[in-house]
Amino acid sequence: MNTILSALPIVLLIWVMTKRNPVPSHIALPTVAVLVAFIQLVFFQADTGLLSANVIAGALSVLTPISIVAGAILLNRVMFFSGAEAVLSQWLKSISSNKVAQLMIIGWAFAFMIEGASGFGTPAAIAAPILVGLGFPAIPVAIFALAMNTVPVSFGAVGTPIWFGLSGLSLSEMQLMEIAKQTALLNSLAALVVPFIALSFVVKWRDIRQNVLFILLSILSCTVPYVVFAQWNYEFPSLIGGAVGLGLSVLLAKQGVGLNKSATTELSDKVIEVKTIMKVFLPFALLIAILVVTRIPQLGVKALLNDMTPWFTWHVGDAGFEVSQALVFSINNILGMDVNWQYKSLYVPAVIPFLIVSLICIPLFGMSRVLVVTSLRDTGRRLFLPMLSLIGALVMVNLMMQGGSQAPMLLLAQAFSGLLGDSWGYAAALLGALGSFFSGSATVSNLTFGGIQLGIAEKVGLPVSLVLALQSAGAAMGNMVCINNIIAVSTILGVSNKEGFIIKRTIIPLFAYALVAALFSIVSLAL
Repeated sequence: MNTILSALPIVLLIWVMTKRNPVPSHIALPTVAVLVAFIQLVFFQADTGLLSANVIAGALSVLTPISIVAGAILLNRVMFFSGAEAVLSQWLKSISSNKVAQLMIIGWAFAFMIEGASGFGTPAAIAAPILVGLGFPAIPVAIFALAMNTVPVSFGAVGTPIWFGLSGLSLSEMQLMEIAKQTALLNSLAALVVPFIALSFVVKWRDIRQNVLFILLSILSCTVPYVVFAQWNYEFPSLIGGAVGLGLSVLLAKQGVGLNKSATTELSDKVIEVKTIMKVFLPFALLIAILVVTRIPQLGVKALLNDMTPWFTWHVGDAGFEVSQALVFSINNILGMDVNWQYKSLYVPAVIPFLIVSLICIPLFGMSRVLVVTSLRDTGRRLFLPMLSLIGALVMVNLMMQGGSQAPMLLLAQAFSGLLGDSWGYAAALLGALGSFFSGSATVSNLTFGGIQLGIAEKVGLPVSLVLALQSAGAAMGNMVCINNIIAVSTILGVSNKEGFIIKRTIIPLFAYALVAALFSIVSLAL
């Protein structure tokens, strides 16, 4: 009964958001969060104070995703109203007018590189508006961008899902490296399937077949260096793979290698000056450079932006509000409970780099005050309803995690493992995906379910490195159905009330990914 009650809110949420007349996410998510609270209070006998503290923490947690979305939208609006986006589109068309080539360069290789540097859902947030600017329809682009932003996620934000997400499992460096190797190989095999399905949401299968060689070469240009680098490092595979893949994909497209010539229209005679192209690409170069500098621990900047040395402290009873020297805002022991909230204002990629780069763009592109105000207003106009949706989602997640070993989320995980026993490898990736679906983060999924996966592996006698690689890959593939990411991309593209529709589409490549993971498990155990 407890397992059924744990699953009820999830089943209800999926149904109301995907039925013929779907309920908007800003209504569905808060409503389901209330249902979870009711189930916790009535059936799980949850402590009222703890429940209230988790609701407050969940509501406050919206500041992280909504600020990132706001920063991404602002940069996009600045690029749009300044005319820089139009120049970028013209340049991409000068590389190749072939739609498949444009989708692979921006939606695959460029997003791959951004994921390696940043994570936090920024690849889809940056790539999707560029593709819409090229003339692709918004909703198919949203689905495409979400499906594509999976393979590099396991090593996103300079490997955070691996080195931090699995940090609590007391694994040796050798074990982490083995997990990284298997994860990279599994993700690369999935990359031979998922991009084709993702492309089918935007272009016809005929176009995919006619350009299949270019697609494969573009995929391999990212995944080969990705796998090679993962043999000895788990921080940079996605960043290096994306950078190499982007350069090679542009070169291949420029030469027309593997592209259907009849579908490629004659390029425009209009010549774009190198200086103009460099100016348009400068914001993206700054974005990547800042992300890399702020996320590589060895450079020391990351530690400065996460410095928890107290600057201001205020206590009310057991609860305490604190601001650190790096402007990390914290509330500890909310309502006297062991529930905390934190917002790293300088590390979350909202102010640094999105706001900073947006401000640099104003003089760079000579924007007038009217255009700046228009950009700000357009950004603000898009944020209110998504904020309600995200509050509902994050409160729901916090409540699903409440209850220790009897938390609804963990009961669902235990139910899955109990059904499969030593066949757990077939479905281990789906548990990782479930974690990302709830939390919106591959890192959080690994933190949440890594211990459970480790325990299951040891209990049923499966290789620990294989099961944790399946968890890591599953957490990455869950990105495409994650409600937070869907809301973020939809908001940036100005799409409303289509979250359920998008989930129904992204579930297709999710299951394809899961099938690859299951086959990988079978083959690995057989060898």
